Amino acid sequence: MPAVASVAPKAHFIPAWGNAPGSPAIETQALKARLIISMPQSLSQVIIHIIFSTKNREPSIDRDLRPRLHGYLATVGRDKGSEVYRVGGVADHVHILATLSRTVSQAELLEEIKKHSSRWVKEIDSKYAGFAWQRGYGAFSIGRDECDEKIQYIDGQEDHHRTVTFQEEYRDFLKKHGIEFDERYVWD
Repeated sequence: MPAVASVAPKAHFIPAWGNAPGSPAIETQALKARLIISMPQSLSQVIIHIIFSTKNREPSIDRDLRPRLHGYLATVGRDKGSEVYRVGGVADHVHILATLSRTVSQAELLEEIKKHSSRWVKEIDSKYAGFAWQRGYGAFSIGRDECDEKIQYIDGQEDHHRTVTFQEEYRDFLKKHGIEFDERYVWD
């Protein structure tokens, strides 16, 4: 049986932008490479600051649980393709600063984070058997140049919440980002 040679299809060259009609196409190495090795990419970097509380803002996240829970939340986020820059919070809520994966929606990411972490907390100890997250969440886009400021903000939650409640903080975020809300439907 004769050997069959594998031949790549001949690239089709198109005229360069700006060539006059009827002028010959300009063939360059870069154009050849793009036409022969076509590997389109979808690239993005969407950074979000996520905030959500425990059910009814119960102070369920005690000091022993907090660092473990924050680490677990970061792990679930990373497993869903998000780069997690920081997780922090206090007894009744958490803040997560992360990228949003280009293949997972914001809603899917939050559903996974909340579902898995809630189950995990309940399995740690029977004293956490009633642990639950609120149904909703806040997610706010930020620019790359705001990351350091947000990390400091998240790291300073203990001090911040000596004078400000979660509800006051959350309302401020909604107002700052121009999000209209009805107080009756924000809390559960």
